[in-house]
Amino acid sequence: MAAISRDEVAHLARLSRIEMSADELDHMASELDQILGAVARVQEAAGADVPPTSHPLALRNVFRDDVVKPSLTNAEALSGAPAQDEERFKVPQILGEAE
Repeated sequence: MAAISRDEVAHLARLSRIEMSADELDHMASELDQILGAVARVQEAAGADVPPTSHPLALRNVFRDDVVKPSLTNAEALSGAPAQDEERFKVPQILGEAE
């Protein structure tokens, strides 16, 4: 027996104000029946002994602590730049924006 009938699909279409032909109703009834069957199979797998979870594996913080380390000076960082202005990288203008 189908989980959803053609008449139920027609009723849902009317409620949703979606116009559907007879062929579309038959096709949609078949499609929705398959979807509802798949959902039923998933519900069978999740028994009462399985706690609800948002992730299958436990989450943990994977970020490392911030540690201050020596880095490049402004002059060293800009030494290979093709253009610079006021100790910053200078790039071509984009999107027609004014400077």
